[in-house]
Amino acid sequence: MAGQFPEWIRRTWGSGSDFGVTRGILDGLQLHTVCQSARCPNIGECWRRRTATIMVLGNVCTRKCAFCGVRSAQSGQTLRAPDPEEPGRVAEAVRRLELRHAVVTSVTRDDLADGGSGHFAATVETIRAVNPGCTVEVLTPDFQGSRAAVETVMAAGPDVFGHNIETVERLYPVLRSPAHDYGRSLAVLKSAAAMAAASGGRTAVKSALMVGHGETPDEVRATLAGLLEAGCVAVCIGQYLRPGKAEREVAEFVTPEQFAAYERMAYAMGFAFAVAGPFVRSSYRAEELVNALKARH
Repeated sequence: MAGQFPEWIRRTWGSGSDFGVTRGILDGLQLHTVCQSARCPNIGECWRRRTATIMVLGNVCTRKCAFCGVRSAQSGQTLRAPDPEEPGRVAEAVRRLELRHAVVTSVTRDDLADGGSGHFAATVETIRAVNPGCTVEVLTPDFQGSRAAVETVMAAGPDVFGHNIETVERLYPVLRSPAHDYGRSLAVLKSAAAMAAASGGRTAVKSALMVGHGETPDEVRATLAGLLEAGCVAVCIGQYLRPGKAEREVAEFVTPEQFAAYERMAYAMGFAFAVAGPFVRSSYRAEELVNALKARH
């Protein structure tokens, strides 16, 4: 147990007129966000900037990881079918928030035949139709390793395909639900990268992991090497912060200096974009990745 929050782990909760505008738009359109469902510490900053990560396919997950604050389905619970009107509401939120870069994620839906991949694709396409010029990033579950599901999402042409590795291989049995598999997550990223390359390299492949669970720097390096081999060009590394009492305790608060070392490590290994810090999350300041990659071409 890591004990009390150190000085560098401090965030004020959201308030102010812009925060209220963001909340009003999302609530009015009946949309879920990972900001709320996962109790993200960046909600104040992001919503004041009128940006949010929209979570489609409901707010109840068919899996339960030890670190995640998103609600998990109860045994025998039947989840709602995907709402065909949701992509339109997401696109309207993007329009009202005047987003230049939209990030869409979801809960894991193992109950759906396609894992929700068709809904992801429809959301990407609808955002683009309503908001020409807006770049779109998806952060998907592993679709139980289905290559067809990854292909469905990639066919919609997202600017960024993200799937989070979340932690080092040794800690998968401790932190992730039994349905997750480290190798499968790497395979999902590898499939997306191969499809991106085959279509001209328009889509950047991205992943993220948390530290503070007791992993070692060598294990982080090995994870980064695996992501690079899978075809990731971007990575985010952030501090695990316990969402609530039901989730796993923090083992260690990683220092800002160590985060800086991880970021240097990622760039030295060959990542085109890397960001590491206590409050970094996979979708935090996600537009910077798109801008950085554009600047290279």
